[in-house]
Amino acid sequence: MSLIGVLRTGVSGMNAQSNRISTVAENIQNSSTTGYKRSSTEFSSLLIEESASGNYNSGSVETTVRRAVTENGTIAATNSKTDIAIDGNGFFVVKDATDAPYLTRSGNFVVDGTTGNFTNAAGMTLMGYSLLDGEPNPTLNSVADMVPINLSSVSTRAQATSEGSLSGKLPVDGNAAAAGQYSKKYSLVTYDRLGQAKTLDVYFAKNTGGTWSISIYDAAANPTPAGTTPNLPAGAALATTTVGFDPEGKLAGTQVAGLPVAYTGPKSINLTVPGGNGDPVAIDISGLSQLAGDYSVEGKANGKAPAAVTGQEFGSDGTVYATFNDGTRLAAFKVPLATVASPDNLEPRSGNVFRPSVDSGDIQVGFTSQNGRGVIKAGALEQSNVDVSSELTAMIESQSIYTANSKVFTTGNELLDTLMNLKR
Repeated sequence: MSLIGVLRTGVSGMNAQSNRISTVAENIQNSSTTGYKRSSTEFSSLLIEESASGNYNSGSVETTVRRAVTENGTIAATNSKTDIAIDGNGFFVVKDATDAPYLTRSGNFVVDGTTGNFTNAAGMTLMGYSLLDGEPNPTLNSVADMVPINLSSVSTRAQATSEGSLSGKLPVDGNAAAAGQYSKKYSLVTYDRLGQAKTLDVYFAKNTGGTWSISIYDAAANPTPAGTTPNLPAGAALATTTVGFDPEGKLAGTQVAGLPVAYTGPKSINLTVPGGNGDPVAIDISGLSQLAGDYSVEGKANGKAPAAVTGQEFGSDGTVYATFNDGTRLAAFKVPLATVASPDNLEPRSGNVFRPSVDSGDIQVGFTSQNGRGVIKAGALEQSNVDVSSELTAMIESQSIYTANSKVFTTGNELLDTLMNLKR
């Protein structure tokens, strides 16, 4: 056995324990870091082949640092609506100031006062897909098509009416209306592309044959005639249709052998919102019925006037809603979750983020609850998965082993001195 080899073995042991204490120190200092994943040092022996003479050559020890990325931390509730945590598998996609993409579990996001982007404590910008032009079609293996989550673009956004509905009960024993008159009037508020409110007057007229005529007018251009006589407006209607009802009070249909009654009449009324900035609107009437009793009709239409954004909310499916001062909200963005085949082999970077490596596999993009992905918890943060008591135990153990390795080095050095003194 070489005495020099003993010295090298002692140094190798001390270096290995130094690496272990370094990971322990990093874990302890990040025990309060949101979404931090603890590191651990794993040891493996490096043996030197014995010589033919049978002398033993001591080897050394190697260390490998691993991160427990797949070990989730405790999810704790917070008082911020923009704090989000992943309950289950997946990572948020973020970008740094140079637009380099990374993965993170740190969801302590706030709205940046300068850019309006959602950024976390490390200054990383949350990325996602816009819903303002419809449902997104994400690229499954790339994050290049993602955009920063930023609600400033919807602060004064108006939503044009595209659909509405009329439902409820018409009286079976109601009096028939004379020609040019109506039996009951209701109104619906719709919006054009500029967010201007346009009121539609809906007139129901019961016909002598038991059917009903539904006429829709522009309230501003064709107001209801004054007086007590229920006359229809003089101008042209935006749309009109006639419906009938079967003996059960449902919209009338035809009987097909072996099948229930199927309604073959109109199921919606199509028109255009009044004004030069209006869009086509389909008003669903399939929910109307004819039963005993008084009128009981309900109506609704989508669309909204411009309003100021007063806040934001995150849904469990990753949808980011802009909330407005009129009490409404708009689905503006959707936060995806990225996964890799081997999360523990991700490459850590400053800012509590990770980058894919050869061993981790490439990024796969999807949404919550898809293919084993978790869900998003709003008003919550994932805590560090560090157990401080375990780290302190590991520190004491490493300190003792480091001391023992130093004794090996000292003993080898003393033996070497004895050998050198033989010549003196």
